[in-house]
Amino acid sequence: MDKESAVELPAAGDEVQTLLGALDRNRRTFAWKCSGLDAAQLQSRLAPSTMTLGGLMKHLALVEDDTFTRRLFDRELGEPWAAVDWDSDPDWEWRTAASDSPEELLALWEAAVRRSRAMVADVMSDGGLDRVGTFVWPDGRSTNLRRLVVDLIEEYARHTGHADLIRESIDGLVGEGAPAN
Repeated sequence: MDKESAVELPAAGDEVQTLLGALDRNRRTFAWKCSGLDAAQLQSRLAPSTMTLGGLMKHLALVEDDTFTRRLFDRELGEPWAAVDWDSDPDWEWRTAASDSPEELLALWEAAVRRSRAMVADVMSDGGLDRVGTFVWPDGRSTNLRRLVVDLIEEYARHTGHADLIRESIDGLVGEGAPAN
């Protein structure tokens, strides 16, 4: 995984260090669960689910971009997301991941993580965790960066659990944290 701007999870850090460290720990663990696999392995499934590690990588790349690009800054998503008709194909990222190589999936996910880190760094220097995003929900509410980071931690935690089960079924790799680098 790209180490650029990664934050370690401190034993006794402040709120920012703890939240961003927890997010990066989840990202590292997810990357570890998807590492070193070929295209067929990235498309492995556990019945009855159609979820794959490749689909998870593409989905989490979308979630990274959506969380900070759209929900924090209310900007349009870039490619490949901008060209998708989400109304007619709401599971596009899951469906199309099977056509992407492991290298393409990893590059897409790592680029999304880099963009997320850059946007979070910008906001940390301009309002920090309390900064409210410009996106407004239909009910008139907007979320702050703190809430978005917590939501992304939750998303990774849930999907890293899925990845853990799928990876164990492929080659027996188990564990709750990526090895220290």
